[in-house]
Parts: sequence; structure tokens; C-alpha cells
Amino acid sequence: MSTENTNPEPVAEGTEKPEQQFGHIKSFVHRRSHMTPGQKLAIERLMDKWSIAYQPLCINYEKVFGRQAPTILEIGFGMGETTEKIAIARHEENFLGVEVFNAGVGAMLKRIEESSLNNVRIIQHDAVEVVKNMLPANSLAGVHIYFPDPWPKKRHHKRRLIQPEFVQLLVSRLQPGGYIHCATDWENYAEQMLEVLSANPELENTAKDYAPKPDYRPQTKFETRGLRLGHGVWDLVFKKKKD
Repeated sequence: MSTENTNPEPVAEGTEKPEQQFGHIKSFVHRRSHMTPGQKLAIERLMDKWSIAYQPLCINYEKVFGRQAPTILEIGFGMGETTEKIAIARHEENFLGVEVFNAGVGAMLKRIEESSLNNVRIIQHDAVEVVKNMLPANSLAGVHIYFPDPWPKKRHHKRRLIQPEFVQLLVSRLQPGGYIHCATDWENYAEQMLEVLSANPELENTAKDYAPKPDYRPQTKFETRGLRLGHGVWDLVFKKKKD
């Protein structure tokens, strides 16, 4: 998919200096994708209204969302189906969605407008750089990472998003008591997620190992079809310790 965005975006507001940039494996792969006319039109019409431009300045959530509320980061919202449903159900919270692919961004913008979602904002950029350079320390109430690219071949496992360094970066942005919720339909990746999250000394598992699917995470059509075919889905919910 192509990840280049030529549409103008509003400037994010913030005053804190960012941390230094560092080399890392991108949280996505450049691929070409087909965009529907509706998605293209949504980007042209709505990008300025609901998106935040990437820049190395920390976001002021109150200014960006126009209110004070707990903020949840969602990394890789895809076509936005899950994000839309959660944002509707949890309207008292803010949702900051990070996605790189134009088709997904266009689809999410359409959902925001059609469902009048005033509590969702989008950043179209690499998630690692967004977390590192735009999110203040100890500021997030939660992080959602649902069905990230599993990179199934063993030689590609190093490209997976859930790695110790990135988890530590996420933890540094969580408020005490904030949570990280991951879900995957690849058992091997679920095992890696459990190992990496369990190894972080600032996190504690809310379950013995894998958690029951929380009520707030809707079951997608793709997931329902997979479960019907006997495929597994694993949820992991870890919280940042308060001490």
C-alpha cells in the first residue's frame, strides 16, 4: 500500500520538546492499495478536520480534542470498524488512531463523519515515531493494538511490532494504572506478546495468561468467520503498576 499523503493536515499543538529520534524497524510495510472514490473524497474533505499532522512536538490532548478526558491510543486501526464501535460505546473517552495506509484513513474519516464521532482523531504516520515524539510521558489511559501484522515467517519475527523496546516506550507513555490491550489470531505471536509483556517489570497481567475478550472490543466479521473455521484469537490485557 502507498503511505504517502499529499493532503494538507492541521498542525498539532504542543510545547514540550520531543525525545531524540532513533533508528527502528518501521511498524508497517509500504504496499500499494486501491482506494474507493468515497475514501478518496473523505481524505480530500475531512483530513483537515479530524487529523493531526505528524511533527516532533508533544500533543496537547485538551486542545486537540477540545476537552479533558482519558485518551486511548489505537495503533493500526485498519478500516476503522472496531475503532468506530468502541468510540461510540465509550464516548466519555478520547481515541487517537494511528494508521499509515490511505484506504484505512479514508474509511475511518468516513466513519467519523457518518457517526458524528467527536472523540476520534487520526495521525497518519509510523506508530513508533508518533509514540516517541508526539505523546507526553504518563499521559495515556490505554493502548489498543488489535491484530497487528503477524510476520509469520520466523526470519521476519524481528519485524513484529510487539518487541521489548517498543513495549517499554509504550509503558513510559501510560499513566499509572493505564493498560495495554493486544489481540492476535496468530498463536505464535500471542506467545511472543505474552512473553514480552510479562517481562516488563512495570506491567502486571490482568489474567493468569491470556485474558477473556473484554466486552468493549467488538468481534469483527473477519474474526467471527475465523472462529467459525476453528481459528483461535488471543487477548492480552496488562496494566501499568501504580507503585
